[in-house]
Amino acid sequence: MRVLVTGTAGFIGNALALRLLERGDEVVGVDNVNAYYDPVLKENRLNRVRDYDGFTEERVSLEDRPAVERVFREHQPQRVVNLAAQAGVRYSLENPHAYVDANIVGFTHILEGCRHNGVEHLVFASSSSVYGANTEMPFSVHHNVDHPLSLYAASKKANELMAHTYSHLYRLPTTGLRFFTVYGPWGRPDMALFLFTRKILAGEPIDVFNYGNHRRDFTYIDDIVEGVLRSLDHPAEPNPDWDGAAPDPGTSAAPYRIYNIGAHQPVELMRYIEVLEENLGKKAEKNLLPLQPGDVPDTYADVADLKADVGYEPTTPVETGVANFVAWYRDYYQV
Repeated sequence: MRVLVTGTAGFIGNALALRLLERGDEVVGVDNVNAYYDPVLKENRLNRVRDYDGFTEERVSLEDRPAVERVFREHQPQRVVNLAAQAGVRYSLENPHAYVDANIVGFTHILEGCRHNGVEHLVFASSSSVYGANTEMPFSVHHNVDHPLSLYAASKKANELMAHTYSHLYRLPTTGLRFFTVYGPWGRPDMALFLFTRKILAGEPIDVFNYGNHRRDFTYIDDIVEGVLRSLDHPAEPNPDWDGAAPDPGTSAAPYRIYNIGAHQPVELMRYIEVLEENLGKKAEKNLLPLQPGDVPDTYADVADLKADVGYEPTTPVETGVANFVAWYRDYYQV
């Protein structure tokens, strides 16, 4: 297949592009390599895929409508995976416009590109953040998610609504994946594991929010990519039993699906830090702080639908995943 992947300089997008290329697919990689975090790390990620004959790089911002239209027109992808976005809950409190530009305007350009170029299936990144004020655990795609707690979460919920509209109006198969706290080698420097590792090795205190009482469904990058691939290969179909009198949020009479993609195994933040300390051979000095605005105390994914529909089965415990990250970090930064 020829697959257009947005965010190929990003953590998940780069790992996905690599897997697609390894199995023989062509990848058109779209990324603007912005400076939200270290562009050198992004360039080094891209170096992992640039040597493949099947990889074509497009240095484009999703907000640039003419450029996105040109990419679709020139490359005519069969399927699309949209992973490019302005990420981060806390940053959305500082720079809300970045989220509207990339996540709302940019996603509209992707939907239009798919609509006008006969794309067979659009898979797009949503987030566990959409569960917002929900407290019923585990989080299910069949729960209502109308109470986001950050603009980032609201933008991801908006993506789900926009995709459904295109599935309904134009019969474009769309699948939204709600990612749960992804971690692993080549990860994002603004995420907890990266920040904690850097500070512990430097002998600096780490900020532990909610006094360490978080639980997170930490999901290893290889498990995430496997779930994305399986979803991509399984275009969304209408649910023949969908009922407008009792609407199911996770499916539709249109070719539209929403899935959680997580480890289905929440881990206490203090345990996560413990595992990191064991692998670094060094104790953390903890700066215990209250819950941050926009954050949720716990995440826990119900992945039953993804298992049933595509055979998704996460296999990596945090002990293995954190060890792999630390080994990569020491090698990459020569620490």
